[in-house]
Amino acid sequence: MNVIVWIVEGTWPACVDAARAHAPQGADVVLLHVAGPEVPGAAHGAYAGLLGRARPDRDPGTRVEHLAAAAGERLLAGAAERLGRPCTRQERSGRVEREVVAAAEGADLLILARDGDRTHLGPRSLGPGSRFVVDHAPCPVLLVWPETAPGTAAIPPPPPDPPHLR
Repeated sequence: MNVIVWIVEGTWPACVDAARAHAPQGADVVLLHVAGPEVPGAAHGAYAGLLGRARPDRDPGTRVEHLAAAAGERLLAGAAERLGRPCTRQERSGRVEREVVAAAEGADLLILARDGDRTHLGPRSLGPGSRFVVDHAPCPVLLVWPETAPGTAAIPPPPPDPPHLR
C-alpha cells in the first residue's frame, strides 16, 4: 500500500496522525511538501524591476527560494518524527495543487486536511487548492479536520419543499 500525506504548514500534524491511524504497518508512506512559486517569483520580479541595477548575485528571490526549501525540510523532518516509522520525504515545487495530484498518481490513499473556513461544516472548509486536489485526485482521499470538527448544528436548515409537495 502506498500512502501520500500532504504536509502543509498549520495542518500537517492532523494528517500525520491520520496516517498513523489509517495506514497499515508496512505501508509505504510518503510525506509530501510542495513549495509554490508565488513568493520567490514576486521577489525575483521586484528585483528585476530595478531597471539596470539588478545584479543576479543580489537577487532576493534566490534567498527566498533557499528559505522556502529549508522551511519545507523542517516541516518534513517534524512530520517524519511525529509519524515514528519509516517513510519517504518528498519535496516538490510548482503549482501546489497540480503537484499534489501528480504525486498521488498510483497511490492507494492521499491524506490531506481542511484548510478553509473550519468554523462550519461544508464546502467552504476547503480552500481552492485543496478543493482542486479533492476533485482531481486519482486515488481515494482521506480528508481530515486539523482540529475538532464543528458540530452538526452548523449545518444550514434544509431548503423549503417545492410548492407541489406542500
